Amino acid sequence: MTIFDPFELTLIPPNHFSFGGLDRDVIVREREDCLDFILRLPETRIVPVWCSHNLFSVTGETGATPIPVYLSPEEAAALTDIAKDMVYLGKQNRDDIIISYLAIDISILDKDKATKKLASWGKFADLREIGPLIGGVDGSILAYARGMMFWHSRNKFCSVCGAATIAIKGGHQRNCTKKGCNSLHFPRTDPAVIMLVHDGDRALLGRQKIWSDGVYSTLAGFVEPGETIEHAVAREVYEEAGIIVKNITYQHSQPWPFPSSLMLGFTAEACTKIININDDEIDDAQWFTREEIHNFETQKKFLPRKLSISRRLIDDWLSDHL
Repeated sequence: MTIFDPFELTLIPPNHFSFGGLDRDVIVREREDCLDFILRLPETRIVPVWCSHNLFSVTGETGATPIPVYLSPEEAAALTDIAKDMVYLGKQNRDDIIISYLAIDISILDKDKATKKLASWGKFADLREIGPLIGGVDGSILAYARGMMFWHSRNKFCSVCGAATIAIKGGHQRNCTKKGCNSLHFPRTDPAVIMLVHDGDRALLGRQKIWSDGVYSTLAGFVEPGETIEHAVAREVYEEAGIIVKNITYQHSQPWPFPSSLMLGFTAEACTKIININDDEIDDAQWFTREEIHNFETQKKFLPRKLSISRRLIDDWLSDHL
């Protein structure tokens, strides 16, 4: 059971990795002995992360629903002893039991050792590959753990003076250890806009050169300093495809911890129709009718994976839910 029901927050189904799932428990996070306190609770469950991969007892390779592995403090004792970083994610009421979740990074182990050490519980897999098959709350917990561990791995040293940093507040802050600097560092989230641009019965889809052949998706880009998210939508569409838009409408969002983005989904109406592709930004962009998109595979074209907010925006438009 979650404190904030994701279905009640917006009255629409959440995107993958957007279920929240936990009480972030800031009060306990502020304790100096936060991590030790959490490890002493028998109901605590450890969420192992290795090289940005999560642990599963079933990975869905045979079509079965993936099952994430949560270890007890006793089961994970040897892992917590070697963990590079630990983060208290929060707590949750499951079947009237308060469960606290502690993510640990065991990337210090090489692949063979990590595989052997965890073999009795399962194996590590990329959440992006199996995310659509996993439950909403579990998927959000795993994504949260992955994102936090990535941040720790990139902030071992102070970006101001270069001195070593140490983790505090349950792993949600890193402080510079150099006297006279004492800079504070917090987890970073990069806001990005992603938008379904439409013109009547047509939608504007594009593709990047690095994508698999035939894949087309909505346009997207990062928000720059000093601009609103609506301005970012208009700028990115114009920069990439030369189209001017209006009636920009926010739809929904999706945390995307690959590595640390928050995707903000929009729709926008096209004011101009002629596409002028920026070759430095994208490989191609075209107008497609609903019928053409419904028959993409016959044209050897493909939509993005169902776990992405881009696919959600396209599917909503195809269903005329906008």
